[in-house]
Amino acid sequence: MDRLMLAHIDEELVSSEVEALCFLCQGLIQRKRLEGVKDAKTLFVKLEEKGLLDNPSLLYQLLRTIKRADLLSLLETDSRRPEETDANPILSDYRVMLYQIHEDMTEENLGKMKFLLSSKLGKRQIETCNTALDVFVEMEKAGLLSETNLDELHETLLQLDQQQALTVQRYKQRGTRRPQTTLLSRVSMDYQPTQPVLSISEMYNDFRPNVYSDAEPNSLPKSLPLFDPKDYYVLAHIPHGMCVIFNNENFSETSLNYRRGSQQDEKSLLQVFTTLGFTVVVHHNLSAECMQRELEELGQRNFLNDDALVVCLLSHGDKGCVFGTDGQKVFLQDVTKPFTSGQAPTLAGKPKLFFIQACQGNLYQRGSVPCPPRPRQEEGDRESRLEEDAGPVHGETVPHDADFLLGMATVPECRSFRNTSTGSIYIQQLCRELLKSAESSERDDDILTVLTRVNREVSKGEYLTYKQMPEPKYTLTKKLVLKCV
Repeated sequence: MDRLMLAHIDEELVSSEVEALCFLCQGLIQRKRLEGVKDAKTLFVKLEEKGLLDNPSLLYQLLRTIKRADLLSLLETDSRRPEETDANPILSDYRVMLYQIHEDMTEENLGKMKFLLSSKLGKRQIETCNTALDVFVEMEKAGLLSETNLDELHETLLQLDQQQALTVQRYKQRGTRRPQTTLLSRVSMDYQPTQPVLSISEMYNDFRPNVYSDAEPNSLPKSLPLFDPKDYYVLAHIPHGMCVIFNNENFSETSLNYRRGSQQDEKSLLQVFTTLGFTVVVHHNLSAECMQRELEELGQRNFLNDDALVVCLLSHGDKGCVFGTDGQKVFLQDVTKPFTSGQAPTLAGKPKLFFIQACQGNLYQRGSVPCPPRPRQEEGDRESRLEEDAGPVHGETVPHDADFLLGMATVPECRSFRNTSTGSIYIQQLCRELLKSAESSERDDDILTVLTRVNREVSKGEYLTYKQMPEPKYTLTKKLVLKCV
């Protein structure tokens, strides 16, 4: 084939189109030989080495598939006749079908697909995927996708886009329409420029059924998926966002006690949220004014590339507030205010999680016993190490703007407990439940389900003969599922 003509085609193709051509050529050329191909000229050389450009039919198909019909006219200038060989390589229907799914996939659905497959493909692999084609290649490498194994892709697409799932289903029902190389009649492969060039959707419109007869009961899935992507927050970026921890331990200039054991909470939170895909930042022993300033500066951050925000406050507190190390109060309404959609527009529609380890009053909570008493969970030396994160002020607020979650260690008016050796009861249980859910391949618990388990486990115990009842407060509008990355 004329080299000048191939060079001209190369100049017209952008990098994303070259990547698409390489994907479509897999099977005709070994994947390893296609790695590192950055321009069409290099690809053409590899195709020539295999004799795949002896007849222009393959190039016709490639350019048609990537919707570059404007370049087909260049092939007419090739001095070699298409009928010089009877062996005409044909693109795999399987790869054309995958390319069609890639073309029709939205950025939002790509992020959701990466999230759904992240536990099966691995963090490093999913981070390198910029397109659906990249995801398909990783699925093939992991043995999750092939011409005869489309179940994983089909199940994933069922949770994203019914129409794209039907594309796969129809392909499965038809089977592979033709082998990758075949002998065609010379007439069938002659290029006829007087005929209109079909787009990929026109060429393979049988992959996209829009009308069905009553005689096609198997055309639709037997049941609709329980997963509706509109119900879930999207975590498409890695890292997902920031987790900021305020750990106030030393209140030496006040009457408040040193918060022994809080370092264990900090350590656990850092480990868990790093595992969940967040960038963790820790602030130690800040006054109320410094805490407020750090929160306001954080609220001015550009969150366009963040999917979520987590803030953890570990301190003494009282109803509706936590204390700076100077004993001054920081009200919860002022903690969340910098992150409302009005103050932080790039966080609008994204989940904002606040976990508060602090007392919310001076009262002790007692429990009734509807069944025979059970042994206390905190006994002996461990019980002697329990303290309260209490202090002297009042005033409560619940954030009214959307997409907030406040995970409170205790209900209003009551104290929370912290083990001076192992950390606070609430934060330690929170970390255990988050990690348990994140590592599970059998369940996809949203954050409220996780916090319900935290409520149950914490409420079972007795602490210095008293009870503790955590309380989530939220204005979330979707479900949030956190998994290890």
